[in-house]
Amino acid sequence: MKQPISVLARLIDTLAPRSCTICGGRLTVTEEVVCACCNHNLPRTGYSKTAYDNRLVRLFWGRIPIEKGSAFFFYKPRSATSNLLYQLKYGGHPEIGERLGRIVAAELAQDGFFDGITALVPVPLARQREQERGYNQSVEIARGVSAETGIPVFDNVLKRITFHGSQTQKDRWERSENVEKAFRLLDSSAVSNQHLLLIDDVITSGATLVAAANELLKAVNVKVSVLSLGFADNDVT
Repeated sequence: MKQPISVLARLIDTLAPRSCTICGGRLTVTEEVVCACCNHNLPRTGYSKTAYDNRLVRLFWGRIPIEKGSAFFFYKPRSATSNLLYQLKYGGHPEIGERLGRIVAAELAQDGFFDGITALVPVPLARQREQERGYNQSVEIARGVSAETGIPVFDNVLKRITFHGSQTQKDRWERSENVEKAFRLLDSSAVSNQHLLLIDDVITSGATLVAAANELLKAVNVKVSVLSLGFADNDVT
């Protein structure tokens, strides 16, 4: 049941109007981060309907024992989705991650995507990068997912121990080498016998998630699935 909009909320919206991150249009009092039109037009993958076998999951076959995976939308450079993720990562807007996490969780839950998942593990940032931004965008996404599903966030079980620059301009081989030993498992007992959902903002080659998953899989009886906001599938136009 929807809660009525308070007079205070309407007053704040009048005095401090908010804009859609994608189109720049004014948001209504019930909208957050993106307007209803831009939300509707996001190029959704629909992968949660085939979570055990889709193009994203196949990216990890032969690299890690993955259970299931999904991404919210397809990512393309110089597009609405790239601007959305840019504002999340570099624009100082952690609220974008939390809100999108809620939206993703609400939609994917309809397909039973979170069934069996026992904990959410956001991909950690290097300390220097997190200090520069003031937050970890993957943690914000995970918090939004957690708020909607009730699944706990384990944001202190993995640590990023190396960082050699952005992955953006590297090919698949270079990306794999860049992050191969980038993470360290800090608490194996906390993740033992868990089905973990690794959460990141965007998946390109999958190298970062493979490296993170390999550390988590050092614990006893661990299952790993993956979720991201964006998926850079070059075969999608």
